[in-house]
Amino acid sequence: MTLALIPLLPLLGAFIPCLFQNRHLNAASAGLIAGISLILLLLQIPFVFTGDMPVYTRDWIPALGFSFAFRVSGFGFLFALLVLGIGLLIILYARYYIAKEDPMGRFYTYLLFFMGSMLGIVLSENLILLMVFWELTSISSFLLIGFWRHRADARQGAFMALVITGGGGFAMLAGFLLLGHMVGSFELTDILAAKQIIQAHPLYPITLILILVGAFTKSAQFPFQFWLPHAMAAPTPVSAFLHSATMVKAGVFLLALMVPVLGGTPLWFYLVTLTGLITLVFAAYMALFKDDLKGLLAYSTVSHLGLITLLLGLGTPLAVFAAVFHIFNHAAFKAGLFLLAGIIDHETGTRDIQRLSGLKTAMPVTAGLTLIGCGAMAGVPLFNGFLSKEMFLAETLGPGLTGAMGWIVPLGSTLAAVFAVAYSIRMLLGVFWGKPAEDLPRSPHEPPMGMTLSPGFLMAMCVLVGIFPAFFAGPLVNAGAGAILGPDMPAFHMAVWHGFNMALVLSMVALAGGVVFYLQRHRLFDVHVWCSRYLDGKTLFESLVSGMVQAGNRAIRFLENGSLQRYLFVLISVTLVLGVVPFAVSRTPLLGPVAATPVDPVTLVMGLILIIGAVATVKTHRNRILSIIMLSTVGLVVALAFTRFSAPDLALTQISVEVVTIILLMMALHLLPTTTPKESSKARKRRDGLLAVLAGGGAAAMAMAILTRPYDTISDFFLAHSVPGGGGTNVVNVILVDFRGFDTLGEITVLAIAGLIIYALLHQFERHAPVTDDMGRPWTRDRFPMILVNITRPLLPLALLFSAYIFLRGHNDPGGGFIAGLITATVLTLQYIASGIVWTRPRFHFDNHVIMALGLILALATGLTSWALNYPFLTSTYEYVKLPLIGKFEIASAMAFDMGVYLVVVGSVMLTLVKLGSINSEDARTVSFSAHMDETLENKTIEKEIH
Repeated sequence: MTLALIPLLPLLGAFIPCLFQNRHLNAASAGLIAGISLILLLLQIPFVFTGDMPVYTRDWIPALGFSFAFRVSGFGFLFALLVLGIGLLIILYARYYIAKEDPMGRFYTYLLFFMGSMLGIVLSENLILLMVFWELTSISSFLLIGFWRHRADARQGAFMALVITGGGGFAMLAGFLLLGHMVGSFELTDILAAKQIIQAHPLYPITLILILVGAFTKSAQFPFQFWLPHAMAAPTPVSAFLHSATMVKAGVFLLALMVPVLGGTPLWFYLVTLTGLITLVFAAYMALFKDDLKGLLAYSTVSHLGLITLLLGLGTPLAVFAAVFHIFNHAAFKAGLFLLAGIIDHETGTRDIQRLSGLKTAMPVTAGLTLIGCGAMAGVPLFNGFLSKEMFLAETLGPGLTGAMGWIVPLGSTLAAVFAVAYSIRMLLGVFWGKPAEDLPRSPHEPPMGMTLSPGFLMAMCVLVGIFPAFFAGPLVNAGAGAILGPDMPAFHMAVWHGFNMALVLSMVALAGGVVFYLQRHRLFDVHVWCSRYLDGKTLFESLVSGMVQAGNRAIRFLENGSLQRYLFVLISVTLVLGVVPFAVSRTPLLGPVAATPVDPVTLVMGLILIIGAVATVKTHRNRILSIIMLSTVGLVVALAFTRFSAPDLALTQISVEVVTIILLMMALHLLPTTTPKESSKARKRRDGLLAVLAGGGAAAMAMAILTRPYDTISDFFLAHSVPGGGGTNVVNVILVDFRGFDTLGEITVLAIAGLIIYALLHQFERHAPVTDDMGRPWTRDRFPMILVNITRPLLPLALLFSAYIFLRGHNDPGGGFIAGLITATVLTLQYIASGIVWTRPRFHFDNHVIMALGLILALATGLTSWALNYPFLTSTYEYVKLPLIGKFEIASAMAFDMGVYLVVVGSVMLTLVKLGSINSEDARTVSFSAHMDETLENKTIEKEIH
């Protein structure tokens, strides 16, 4: 359980910072939550550094291969340590960075949500669970990037990030499902051990492409690189976290994770290597010309992610080792540089390099830390970035690269290294050297110590790892790379000096070339201005979105002309064609060998009533009251049909739903026009009539074709296991709350959401009490007839007692939470109809929103309790006890889940009906006066009888 708490603590505790108004408590609570998760992670060190991999598993939906499983491999431990370690530094830094007028509690809530989502990705053992956390990072990053919602660039950047990464996530989900199909399991341990099965499968190419699309979009690889620089509208602490340890690093994490099983093929090599190379060079070039410090660092991040992707595409053991090492190094110097850029912006009021100059005098500490960070980013010796960059250049010269790739990869890599040196020099010298700027929005000075601590720690790590790599980074990188490579782990000693070799020569060429490029940068700006018009990904993205919207509008104008008749005609016609074609092509006889069941007179009569009621509903649709009566006849006959064919549960449900539906329709009538015009010509009526006959006949023929053929059924399984597996003789209820409880949980969640949506739609809608009926006659002043009032009020406790009886018997006899909930909702609604909202609402002291929430919480808690007891999610149990006077009595845990269903049904139905039946304030005052007079008269009558 300790492993599960590492990602779950930030997720479940994300709301805690919002509970405090004090900024110190906001930061302290967020830091405490992240700190506890870090301690729990560090407890795994004895296992991880000895090669073991702790695993925690709880079954979720075993039949589908879904499990709630976490593991801590060496690679996952490295990533989780980066997420939590840098996350704590970000929390400290944000305390001083976030302005007083900004909602700091909300900021830390989003940040913890983001942190927990990323931890879930790197620690998940099940691919489907990893996919859940993957999408949570997209949602949480959307919230963080758009944190300053009043800014248009923040909203646009958040939207762009969500669209690109969310779309890639859909592709990746398809790839994961194919992986699970190939291997027969969604557990990472099984998948990573099935390399031969996967790569020999004919679906391997499409699976690889789908997964790569998800990874490339997340890590902003070409051609999806444009979204990341526009995410810079987020607060700087978010940018630092997003670029160093979360979100964009998720893509390269997945690539590294999949190297053992998907890598090693020519398709992997060319797709991943070339994508990484293009991204590496292009983004490094773009970074050189960015005037915004965060924009420069953003393109630098894209370039370094391309470097890591290129290494993983090469796939050699040393390349994978170098990729893991650079992930660690890049996280340190990039997080520190973003935080330093935030300090510069915070203390000067701008991030524009063109306006900044000569800050080393006013901000010497910041200048020194930036010098270290830029040195690491450029790959200067004695800084950590130099070591992994030299390993990278050495791998581009490896013997595995032949033909054109043998010179394209080293040349492109060296050119990107040259650009990296140039933009690092520009950031350092352009901001801190030269004549001090005089027109800055704020007078520059050093920030508070709390803001300097976080980047100071990170820059110290850059120096310590650069000088003593084996001590400060060796164990972590060895454990991370070893978890990926396994027995292929190379024997490599991390050191500052590896002798004079070609990689060192390329590093020196890059350093010298970077200086030359920086000195000649002004000559390149004119060329870049011309090229940038064709390289702006944001413009291309917005053009693509605009084109898709316009194409969608054209398609809508063509297909959606506002005619419901046309829509139904097209839908039914296509369905008819699809149903007829298979029989016509194969010439299969319509009826099968199974004899039809004889029709008895009662069934025949009820069938005729059903047909007459359906036809009458259509014919009387202009007289809405009569049409509703005919429709209720149809519902009643369907309920009787369920009873006739031994489905009492369905019959009870049908009757309950029918009552609620009729009430709903009656309440909605006064929102509709009193009459509807005649829009159909005689020719159209004949056409529609013919189509209706064909559709009805086709449905009947399809039913006959199915019922006259032998078929397999799963009902025998449920009949055999209902009592021993679920402890109930009512098979339908046992299926709903036990065998298919997860489906039911989803259904009541949808029901609750639907209730909330209807409430939101009607919240600002004015509903007036009807003045006349549909014939124009004045509405009666007797809004609440005395007979109806006197009948319904004593009926309430009896109906509630009957509802409780239906609920309690549901596990063994027809009934259950859904039916009991509909009965309760119906009788409560009847009170509103009989006595009015003004009289009824003060007497029902409950909030329908709260009732729905309690129902969902109770249903979810039932599933989580089974998890806590080491059983699959929503597994139920039962026991028989003996009670005085009652005797032997069954207690089933499924009753708690059924109670959740009951509460959600009551809450959502009441929320909908009461809101729909409400009227505006003016009408309410009239009704209130009428109700007050009725109540006063009633009280006087009671007093007279007493006297």
